[in-house]
Amino acid sequence: MSESPDFLTVMAASSRARVRAARVLESEEHLVQRARLAPRAPVLKLSGAFDVIAELKLRSPAYGALGASADDVEARVVAYARGGAAMVSVLTEPTRFDGELSHLRRASQALAASGVPTMRKDFIVDPYQLFEAAVAGASGVLLITRMLSEAQLSELLSVAASLSLFVLLEAFDQRDIDVASTLASRWTGLAHHCLLGINSRDLASLQVVPERLSQLIPYLPTEHPRVAESGLQTAQDASVLAKAGYDVALVGSALMSAPDPGVLLADMIRAGRLAQGARPR
Repeated sequence: MSESPDFLTVMAASSRARVRAARVLESEEHLVQRARLAPRAPVLKLSGAFDVIAELKLRSPAYGALGASADDVEARVVAYARGGAAMVSVLTEPTRFDGELSHLRRASQALAASGVPTMRKDFIVDPYQLFEAAVAGASGVLLITRMLSEAQLSELLSVAASLSLFVLLEAFDQRDIDVASTLASRWTGLAHHCLLGINSRDLASLQVVPERLSQLIPYLPTEHPRVAESGLQTAQDASVLAKAGYDVALVGSALMSAPDPGVLLADMIRAGRLAQGARPR
């Protein structure tokens, strides 16, 4: 009997199906035109100290519903901005995360006054989805290195740069880092607009391996912001990762489940910056 497809394979297939369905409703040519005419989104400006990407997601495949509804989108992302988020990541995948492109659009509109950028987080497989992100007001996108070939990733990076989108290249292991590092060396935009992340949750198996973050950071090039993803729950977690050398942390489930996400976010940023200042140079 053959093995069942892993989570990442299933999500990639679902993502391709969504692109096919979207193209029936709007041609790529028309979408490209709308993306090129879209108002300029806020520019990503990292502090140079420890920063946090605050994530909006309504459901987690690992934890289920996270205690928020689509009605909370605007209030939650504004709370993130007030808590000091450098950007807001918005899940737009519908089948396992209850996400929608409309959540990205609404978050972008709610954050426009504060200048906090949004990032589309999805299982992106096609340039069409980058144009969708730009139309929805996103300033950047996440790309999963393991899910795509180097040629596909190169094409997506080229389109992202042409749209002035920043990218977060997500890696899980040494091979992914090698690919991401090579691609980052070819990035034609600003260095801090190509972020390199390590996800402690393997999206093939959904298993969290916390030590992955400390084991793999020495292999990430320092020319680009280094991002720790998944598994952060407390300000102490942020402190540990900042001391290990991470410049940014992406925090989702903990903030979505927190009684006051703005307070937890501010505590994480404060703890990370204190630890960053204390780490060896």
